Amino acid sequence: EFLRRLMPQYPLPVIMVSSLTVRGKQITLDALNAGAVDFVSKPTSNMMQGLSAMMGELIAKVEIASRANVSHWKAASRAAIAERLRQTENTALAETTDKIVAIGASTGGVEAINRVVKGFPASMPGVVIVQHMPAGFTAMFSERLNQLGAMKAREATHGDRVRNGTILVAPGDRHLRVVRSGGVYTVLLEGGDKVSGHRPSVDVMMHSVAQCVGRNAVGALLTGMGADGANGLLAMRQAGSRTLAQDEQSSVVFGMPKVAWERGGAERLVPLDNIAATLISYLTGGK
Repeated sequence: EFLRRLMPQYPLPVIMVSSLTVRGKQITLDALNAGAVDFVSKPTSNMMQGLSAMMGELIAKVEIASRANVSHWKAASRAAIAERLRQTENTALAETTDKIVAIGASTGGVEAINRVVKGFPASMPGVVIVQHMPAGFTAMFSERLNQLGAMKAREATHGDRVRNGTILVAPGDRHLRVVRSGGVYTVLLEGGDKVSGHRPSVDVMMHSVAQCVGRNAVGALLTGMGADGANGLLAMRQAGSRTLAQDEQSSVVFGMPKVAWERGGAERLVPLDNIAATLISYLTGGK
């Protein structure tokens, strides 16, 4: 509640220190929705070693937060945002049964994904999402997404079918790949090494979409530190997918989108509150 009151008037970069209890996860997601940049988890065992690791992670994230852009919280007009999102419904989407939307994000991504998903109608093609987040948080994040808009959302399980009107979120600590068999898209979950520094990795997900969906996919890379997803988005574009990345002004951290733009993976840079409408335009043949 404090952050919800603070951010629109005095936007400041905030890092949450979270417990891994159900209540702690709920509070953390509330804080991320309200504008917190990121979070670190309290250690649950081996306190001395755990505290040392947590402090290292906290210092690194505070350094990132010190450069984060949270000015959009003050500049954004919520009424204007809501109006733009209401305008994204498009009956032509009902015919896009063979398409997939792939979205990746990291630092600042919880709030960004929330705002994009709110603009998706129930007729939207299936959406697959990778948000850098530890195991245990992604299920609750998916539940929150499920309450936001017209689409149904849940944490992905191995073998789930990608369906119109449904969002599948990669579980924490598992890579998500999209495969096609007999005209049906499904997701496979796997462990293995981190890719581009992460598990789940946006690159893993987007490379799989490029390979099996190609020109029938659209991809978006949102706010985040580092370069995960930049190569995957490029692979999607080279396979014929329509692509975009979040612009600098609306990104909390203009890292992943910047690298994607520099490498040629993103066709254009788009303000956060125009991303849903742009993706829908891509899906329905718009420029």
